[in-house]
Formats: sequence, structure tokens, C-alpha cells
Amino acid sequence: MPQDYLPVLFQVLIAMGFAATVLSSSIIFGRSGKRNPIKDSAYECGMLPIGDGAPRFSVKFYLVAMLFVIFDIEVVFMYPWAVQFRDLIADGPVALVSMAGFAGILVFAYVYALKKGALNWKS
Repeated sequence: MPQDYLPVLFQVLIAMGFAATVLSSSIIFGRSGKRNPIKDSAYECGMLPIGDGAPRFSVKFYLVAMLFVIFDIEVVFMYPWAVQFRDLIADGPVALVSMAGFAGILVFAYVYALKKGALNWKS
């Protein structure tokens, strides 16, 4: 039984040895590098890091992003149901009614978001 775990032990020892070797070589060879203010400054995609870091986004942007995630998750829940639809219908209409209720709640949420103006970029 213990001999079955011998390959796992070797794998762990090799991984730890590799990590220790890479870290120690980084410390040894990293000290010999020449430092200057340009190398020590933050790298921002080729632009000098002067001024504000990022522009301010409207709250509407985040609201639309959250609504997208919510309605995207709807598809994630509906896909397995659609794949197993024939098997579920064979057992009775319970699966169809439950998914219709789920879709109805989501349609209600979409209409609510539209009425509240969550998807209106102008206001």
C-alpha cells in the first residue's frame, strides 16, 4: 500500500525542489541587475503613469454589466434543461411548467429593468 504513494511523493519532492531552485536563483541573479528609476517605475502599457489611472465610468455601465451577467446565467441554467428536455417531458409536464415559471420570472425582471430605465443610456 505505501509503495502506491511513492510516485506521488516523488512528484511532490520534485515540485518543491523546482520551486526552491527557481526562487533561490531569482534571489541570487536578481541582485546583480542594475536598477534605475525608469526600471522601477510602474509600467502602464507603454504610457507614462502620469495623471489619473483610469477614466471614471458611469454607474449605468456597471448596472448594465450586472444585468448582462444575470441574464447570461439564465442561459447557463436553461442549456442543461434543453439538452434533457425529451427525458424530462417523458416524466410529465412538471419540468416544462417549472422552466416556464423560471423564464416568466426572468421576463418580469427584464420588463422591470426596462421600466426603471436601467438600460437607458441617456438618463
